[in-house]
Amino acid sequence: MEPIKILIVDDHPSFRAGLVALLSPLDGMTVADQVATGEQALAMITQLQPDVVLMDLSMPGMGGVAATERILRDHPHVRVLVLSMSDDDESVFAALRAGARGFVVKGARRVELSRAIRAVAAGDAVFGPAIANRLIAYFSGLAKREHSLPQLTPREREILGMMTSHLTNPQIAERLALSHKTVRNHVSNIFAKLHVADRSSAVSRARESGF
Repeated sequence: MEPIKILIVDDHPSFRAGLVALLSPLDGMTVADQVATGEQALAMITQLQPDVVLMDLSMPGMGGVAATERILRDHPHVRVLVLSMSDDDESVFAALRAGARGFVVKGARRVELSRAIRAVAAGDAVFGPAIANRLIAYFSGLAKREHSLPQLTPREREILGMMTSHLTNPQIAERLALSHKTVRNHVSNIFAKLHVADRSSAVSRARESGF
Protein backbone atom coordinates (compact mmCIF):
# COMPACT_ATOMS: atom_id res chain seq x y z
CA MET A 1 0.00 0.00 0.00
CA GLU A 2 1.32 3.43 -0.97
CA PRO A 3 2.21 5.72 1.94
CA ILE A 4 0.11 8.81 2.56
CA LYS A 5 1.81 11.67 0.73
CA ILE A 6 1.77 14.89 2.77
CA LEU A 7 2.39 18.52 1.80
CA ILE A 8 3.07 20.92 4.69
CA VAL A 9 2.00 24.55 4.22
CA ASP A 10 3.18 26.90 6.99
CA ASP A 11 5.14 30.14 7.01
CA HIS A 12 7.30 29.25 10.04
CA PRO A 13 10.42 27.27 8.99
CA SER A 14 11.04 25.94 12.49
CA PHE A 15 7.49 24.63 12.76
CA ARG A 16 7.73 22.95 9.35
CA ALA A 17 11.00 21.34 10.39
CA GLY A 18 9.39 20.11 13.59
CA LEU A 19 6.51 18.57 11.64
CA VAL A 20 8.91 16.80 9.29
CA ALA A 21 10.81 15.39 12.26
CA LEU A 22 7.54 14.39 13.91
CA LEU A 23 5.97 12.68 10.90
CA SER A 24 8.90 11.21 8.96
CA PRO A 25 9.48 8.23 11.29
CA LEU A 26 5.82 7.15 11.11
CA ASP A 27 4.91 4.11 9.04
CA GLY A 28 2.50 4.59 6.17
CA MET A 29 3.10 8.29 5.52
CA THR A 30 5.75 10.47 3.95
CA VAL A 31 6.32 14.22 3.86
CA ALA A 32 6.63 14.89 0.14
CA ASP A 33 7.41 18.60 0.45
CA GLN A 34 6.95 21.75 2.52
CA VAL A 35 6.15 25.32 1.46
CA ALA A 36 5.69 28.65 3.22
CA THR A 37 2.69 30.24 1.45
CA GLY A 38 -0.65 29.46 -0.10
CA GLU A 39 0.66 30.56 -3.49
CA GLN A 40 3.55 28.09 -3.27
CA ALA A 41 1.13 25.34 -2.29
CA LEU A 42 -1.01 25.99 -5.38
CA ALA A 43 2.08 25.87 -7.57
CA MET A 44 3.14 22.52 -6.08
CA ILE A 45 -0.18 20.68 -6.02
CA THR A 46 -0.39 19.69 -9.69
CA GLN A 47 3.15 18.32 -9.75
CA LEU A 48 3.13 16.75 -6.30
CA GLN A 49 -0.45 15.41 -6.09
CA PRO A 50 -0.39 14.95 -2.30
CA ASP A 51 -3.00 12.91 -0.47
CA VAL A 52 -3.18 15.31 2.49
CA VAL A 53 -2.26 18.98 2.81
CA LEU A 54 -1.46 20.18 6.34
CA MET A 55 -2.61 23.79 6.06
CA ASP A 56 -1.91 26.74 8.33
CA LEU A 57 -4.51 29.53 8.22
CA SER A 58 -2.49 32.67 8.97
CA MET A 59 0.19 33.24 6.33
CA PRO A 60 1.46 36.23 4.35
CA GLY A 61 -0.28 36.72 1.01
CA MET A 62 -2.91 34.07 0.32
CA GLY A 63 -4.21 32.74 3.62
CA GLY A 64 -5.06 29.15 4.37
CA VAL A 65 -8.81 29.52 3.79
CA ALA A 66 -8.38 30.96 0.29
CA ALA A 67 -5.66 28.41 -0.53
CA THR A 68 -7.92 25.56 0.61
CA GLU A 69 -10.76 26.81 -1.60
CA ARG A 70 -8.46 27.03 -4.64
CA ILE A 71 -6.85 23.64 -4.05
CA LEU A 72 -10.16 21.83 -3.67
CA ARG A 73 -11.71 23.63 -6.61
CA ASP A 74 -9.01 22.34 -8.94
CA HIS A 75 -8.07 19.10 -7.12
CA PRO A 76 -11.15 17.82 -5.27
CA HIS A 77 -9.46 14.50 -4.46
CA VAL A 78 -6.90 16.22 -2.22
CA ARG A 79 -7.73 16.28 1.51
CA VAL A 80 -6.95 19.40 3.53
CA LEU A 81 -6.30 19.14 7.26
CA VAL A 82 -5.99 22.52 8.98
CA LEU A 83 -3.24 22.75 11.57
CA SER A 84 -3.45 26.20 13.13
CA MET A 85 -3.19 28.25 16.30
CA SER A 86 -6.33 30.15 15.26
CA ASP A 87 -9.14 28.13 16.84
CA ASP A 88 -11.81 30.83 17.18
CA ASP A 89 -15.27 30.08 15.80
CA GLU A 90 -14.83 32.18 12.68
CA SER A 91 -11.54 30.50 11.74
CA VAL A 92 -12.97 27.03 12.29
CA PHE A 93 -16.13 27.61 10.26
CA ALA A 94 -14.30 29.52 7.52
CA ALA A 95 -12.01 26.50 7.09
CA LEU A 96 -14.96 24.12 6.99
CA ARG A 97 -16.80 26.27 4.45
CA ALA A 98 -13.66 26.21 2.31
CA GLY A 99 -13.79 22.40 2.31
CA ALA A 100 -11.23 21.38 4.94
CA ARG A 101 -11.78 17.81 6.15
CA GLY A 102 -10.41 18.41 9.61
CA PHE A 103 -9.05 20.95 12.06
CA VAL A 104 -6.34 20.29 14.64
CA VAL A 105 -4.80 22.91 16.91
CA LYS A 106 -1.03 23.34 16.77
CA GLY A 107 0.67 21.60 19.64
CA ALA A 108 -1.32 18.39 19.23
CA ARG A 109 0.53 15.23 20.21
CA ARG A 110 2.02 13.00 17.52
CA VAL A 111 -0.60 10.30 18.08
CA GLU A 112 -3.44 12.79 17.68
CA LEU A 113 -1.96 14.35 14.55
CA SER A 114 -1.10 11.01 12.91
CA ARG A 115 -4.60 9.71 13.66
CA ALA A 116 -6.10 12.83 12.09
CA ILE A 117 -3.95 12.53 8.97
CA ARG A 118 -4.88 8.87 8.48
CA ALA A 119 -8.58 9.59 9.03
CA VAL A 120 -8.65 12.51 6.59
CA ALA A 121 -6.71 10.51 3.99
CA ALA A 122 -9.36 7.79 4.31
CA GLY A 123 -12.11 10.32 3.59
CA ASP A 124 -13.30 10.95 7.13
CA ALA A 125 -13.76 14.32 8.81
CA VAL A 126 -11.82 14.74 12.02
CA PHE A 127 -11.35 17.40 14.67
CA GLY A 128 -9.09 17.72 17.68
CA PRO A 129 -10.75 17.63 21.12
CA ALA A 130 -10.76 21.41 21.55
CA ILE A 131 -12.35 21.95 18.14
CA ALA A 132 -14.86 19.12 18.66
CA ASN A 133 -16.00 20.72 21.91
CA ARG A 134 -16.34 24.07 20.15
CA LEU A 135 -18.49 22.50 17.40
CA ILE A 136 -20.69 20.76 19.95
CA ALA A 137 -21.19 24.03 21.80
CA TYR A 138 -22.00 25.83 18.57
CA PHE A 139 -24.59 23.36 17.35
CA SER A 140 -26.14 22.94 20.80
CA GLY A 141 -26.79 26.68 20.75
CA LEU A 142 -27.92 26.82 17.14
CA ALA A 143 -31.54 25.95 17.85
CA LYS A 144 -31.67 28.60 20.57
CA ARG A 145 -30.26 31.22 18.21
CA GLU A 146 -32.69 30.33 15.45
CA HIS A 147 -35.61 30.41 17.86
CA SER A 148 -34.56 33.80 19.24
CA LEU A 149 -34.17 35.37 15.79
CA PRO A 150 -36.61 33.39 13.63
CA GLN A 151 -37.13 36.23 11.19
CA LEU A 152 -33.57 36.03 9.82
CA THR A 153 -32.62 33.78 6.93
CA PRO A 154 -29.69 31.35 7.37
CA ARG A 155 -27.45 33.66 5.34
CA GLU A 156 -28.48 36.68 7.42
CA ARG A 157 -27.73 34.77 10.63
CA GLU A 158 -24.34 33.82 9.22
CA ILE A 159 -23.53 37.44 8.39
CA LEU A 160 -24.83 38.64 11.76
CA GLY A 161 -22.52 36.14 13.45
CA MET A 162 -19.58 37.57 11.51
CA MET A 163 -20.62 41.08 12.52
CA THR A 164 -20.38 40.04 16.18
CA SER A 165 -16.75 39.02 15.44
CA HIS A 166 -16.11 42.62 14.30
CA LEU A 167 -15.73 41.76 10.63
CA THR A 168 -16.38 44.65 8.25
CA ASN A 169 -18.62 44.35 5.19
CA PRO A 170 -15.62 43.96 2.83
CA GLN A 171 -14.16 41.24 5.07
CA ILE A 172 -17.51 39.41 5.16
CA ALA A 173 -17.79 39.69 1.38
CA GLU A 174 -14.34 38.15 0.99
CA ARG A 175 -15.02 35.31 3.45
CA LEU A 176 -18.33 34.39 1.79
CA ALA A 177 -17.29 35.12 -1.81
CA LEU A 178 -20.11 37.65 -2.17
CA SER A 179 -20.14 41.11 -3.73
CA HIS A 180 -19.93 44.13 -1.45
CA LYS A 181 -23.38 45.20 -2.64
CA THR A 182 -24.90 41.84 -1.71
CA VAL A 183 -23.43 42.02 1.79
CA ARG A 184 -24.68 45.61 2.21
CA ASN A 185 -28.17 44.47 1.22
CA HIS A 186 -28.07 41.61 3.72
CA VAL A 187 -26.90 43.97 6.48
CA SER A 188 -29.70 46.40 5.66
CA ASN A 189 -32.22 43.56 5.83
CA ILE A 190 -30.81 42.50 9.21
CA PHE A 191 -31.22 46.05 10.54
CA ALA A 192 -34.80 46.18 9.30
CA LYS A 193 -35.79 42.78 10.69
CA LEU A 194 -34.19 43.44 14.09
CA HIS A 195 -35.65 46.97 14.20
CA VAL A 196 -32.25 48.54 14.82
CA ALA A 197 -30.59 51.54 13.23
CA ASP A 198 -26.93 50.66 13.26
CA ARG A 199 -24.33 47.92 13.44
CA SER A 200 -23.60 48.18 17.16
CA SER A 201 -27.29 47.78 17.99
CA ALA A 202 -27.54 44.73 15.73
CA VAL A 203 -24.48 43.18 17.39
CA SER A 204 -25.93 43.87 20.85
CA ARG A 205 -29.20 42.23 19.85
CA ALA A 206 -27.32 39.24 18.46
CA ARG A 207 -25.31 38.75 21.63
CA GLU A 208 -28.44 39.00 23.75
CA SER A 209 -29.85 36.20 21.60
CA GLY A 210 -26.86 33.91 22.14
CA PHE A 211 -24.57 34.58 19.18
